[in-house]
Amino acid sequence: MKILVYGAGVLGSYLAHVLIRGGNDVTLLARNERFKELKNNGLVIRHYIQCKTTTDKVKVIDFIPSNEVYEIIFVVMQYTHLNSILPCLSNNQSSNIIFVGNNADAHAINNYMQKNSCNEKHIAFGFQSTGGRRENGKVICVRIIGQMELGGLDGNLSWKNIIDRAFKNTKYKLTYFDDMDSWLKSHIALIMPLCYASYACDGDLHKVAKSKKLLNQIIKAIDEGYKVLESLGYSILPRNEENFVRKKSYMFYLLLKITMITPMGRLAISDHAMSAVNEMFMLSDAFNILKQKSNISTPNWDELQSHLEKNRNKETFID
Repeated sequence: MKILVYGAGVLGSYLAHVLIRGGNDVTLLARNERFKELKNNGLVIRHYIQCKTTTDKVKVIDFIPSNEVYEIIFVVMQYTHLNSILPCLSNNQSSNIIFVGNNADAHAINNYMQKNSCNEKHIAFGFQSTGGRRENGKVICVRIIGQMELGGLDGNLSWKNIIDRAFKNTKYKLTYFDDMDSWLKSHIALIMPLCYASYACDGDLHKVAKSKKLLNQIIKAIDEGYKVLESLGYSILPRNEENFVRKKSYMFYLLLKITMITPMGRLAISDHAMSAVNEMFMLSDAFNILKQKSNISTPNWDELQSHLEKNRNKETFID
């Protein structure tokens, strides 16, 4: 299949690797220094847990022509960049687009694409469970298995078979949900307290692991976030994750503590939180709007959030 992965950070690079190894005709869109790295060295990924390095040849472009048609476009960009790239995506004649990553307002993006596109668009949203960082021209990727939760906003995807075909010859796991807007908002409620705690300790997760107060605040803040969403009519997804946080809080506490002292925790949590400050602000601000609508008391969330707010007037970085 002819596929474009729009974005060559950690998530986009790993997704492109999977699709290439699955026999697809993959093009990767990158810009500036990353474009040069991929042109000169190929797609180099250090798979941290698997203790191996892979190199793939990949087609690289730095803009998307309006008349170039792909069977699927995966948009793997930080939330901060999405609005700026919607016009070029709507002008392209490809029909099937999946936005992968944190997203606080999937409905607004979907509505823009349907209203402004030059042709009929099938839109889905997903989240790939991958962490890591870019370093010296390669990606350091942290994952257990390759997987993505994805789906539409109001029911089953009519074009699910096209997505399945792209991953047919891979070991990548796809899990479909009918309401990805609820899933994405639930994910924000889960991850933001972890990110706030990273700011409380300047990215040193060992300090978080040693602090009973912070660990308990994280768990209580996640529950407060869930209550905000429930009060507004959102489902908490996935259900097994919600049950683990709420009904097995002691086990979740131990998992948090262990995660915080491992290199995997740093790569998957604090590295992104500390480098993508603008995205953290945007997600935090979007959830604040939901909090205000709900009138739910969130004392633990608010105290943790204050650690991010201290960075509001400092220089911010976008990966």
